[in-house]
Amino acid sequence: MEPQFMDMTFKLILGFFMLFLITRLLGKTTIKQLTPFDFVSAIVLSELLGNAIFEANVPIYFIAYSIAVWGILLVLMERILLRFKGLRSLFESKPSIVIRDGQIDRRELKKNRMNLNQLMALLRQSETFSVREVAYAILESNGGISILKKASYKEVTRGDMSMSDRHVHLPVSFILDGEVLEDNLVESGRDRQWLHEKLAVHQIDSIQEVLYADYIEGDGLYIVPYKRSAVHGK
Repeated sequence: MEPQFMDMTFKLILGFFMLFLITRLLGKTTIKQLTPFDFVSAIVLSELLGNAIFEANVPIYFIAYSIAVWGILLVLMERILLRFKGLRSLFESKPSIVIRDGQIDRRELKKNRMNLNQLMALLRQSETFSVREVAYAILESNGGISILKKASYKEVTRGDMSMSDRHVHLPVSFILDGEVLEDNLVESGRDRQWLHEKLAVHQIDSIQEVLYADYIEGDGLYIVPYKRSAVHGK
């Protein structure tokens, strides 16, 4: 084997075991709940290792020293944050309630630089396909979302109630951020006139007054106006 390959092999082996050691020292929480600070730290650590491996004139002890210093800083920071709660807010964002008592909190969304599309994607990832199902939704510091469903939407098996299965319909979004989603409306076999008529029933004169609206066959239209409480109509 050529000298440069031998050198790279030793560097890779050393880097692998040092990164493994740092990961073990930081604990499982860092892996399961990756905060923005953890993410940046991981990038810096990988850059230190990657650049050192492919630089032939960088000695192997330089890699060991660089990773060791950065790893010690990370471990010390973890210990400090565990001991001094007041410092956590500098490195970890606080959870935010983005849906409160069934209402979307636009100020919290804006504060977290999140739009409705992103919120809906997070809800779907948690097997929640409509805002109407949600009593509270909390955006966690790691970017995940925790959901407390309304009592009427909490999971109860049909076997528990001795009921037969029925067809399940997927919610279809019709309005998002004050704009009609034309493709969804057409695909559902409805038009703007139908939508305006449904909005008028709830004294809503314009599409621009609506933050979000979706429709479920058999359950009707669910409307979240900008300046009023959500309404549920057939």
